[in-house]
Amino acid sequence: MTLLHINYMSRCLMGNTDVNIILPNCGANEPEEFYKSGKKYKVIWLLHGTFGDYTDWIRMTNIERYACDKNIAVVMPSSLNSMYVNWHTFAMGYNAYDNLLKELMPLVYGWFPISDKREDNFIAGLSMGGRGACVYAFNHPELFSKLYSMSAVPEDLSQVDTSSPFYPRVKNLIDNFGGMEGYLASELNLWRLVKEKKEELPELYFSCGTKDPIAYQNYLKFREYAKTLELPVTFKTVEGYSHEWAFWDMCIQDAIEHFTK
Repeated sequence: MTLLHINYMSRCLMGNTDVNIILPNCGANEPEEFYKSGKKYKVIWLLHGTFGDYTDWIRMTNIERYACDKNIAVVMPSSLNSMYVNWHTFAMGYNAYDNLLKELMPLVYGWFPISDKREDNFIAGLSMGGRGACVYAFNHPELFSKLYSMSAVPEDLSQVDTSSPFYPRVKNLIDNFGGMEGYLASELNLWRLVKEKKEELPELYFSCGTKDPIAYQNYLKFREYAKTLELPVTFKTVEGYSHEWAFWDMCIQDAIEHFTK
């Protein structure tokens, strides 16, 4: 495979940012014929979790080898701890939601041999990145044909857990959206969107380990909610795994199989 690291100036993020991109290479093909073929590849938009960045998937899994085996491109951006939404109140503005849609996707489609067709675009992520994948797929189902969320599901945002270690971010989010009403009306309210856009959504796939102290209870709650909506969705529950890279390395292999079958 070909691994590219790009540092580019983002207007949405008000500064430089990074992305890693995996592209197929020629292998046994003739190089000139391969690189001039004009072929457009399927792509996975692969998002990191809280405290992570564009290097996580490369450093902690064998994503490059897995993608090579299936001849698929992978795009891995950086988004700080943003929850993949627009933070108007951070510094000079940090619009992570807009960055992917309005900057990174045009950059990738315009500069690289990657297809912009919905049926060739998939989105996935772990933890915060799994939630972020849902944010993009639920708000823009016309862009992605399949979603795979690891250790993250839509949550009922009206139920705020002030004892959670992530509550400071939730509080900042509520303030960022101008209060609880704006927070519930925002693109982050997946609990609402999954009901409103049920018929439009891409194929949905959620996975979680039974020993995950952060995600498992929310996973069970959303699974029951999905039943009440008669939502066409696949849930994969894996015994013994926690909120950990051993689980996510296994999941990304499953995701690539799901995306390319």
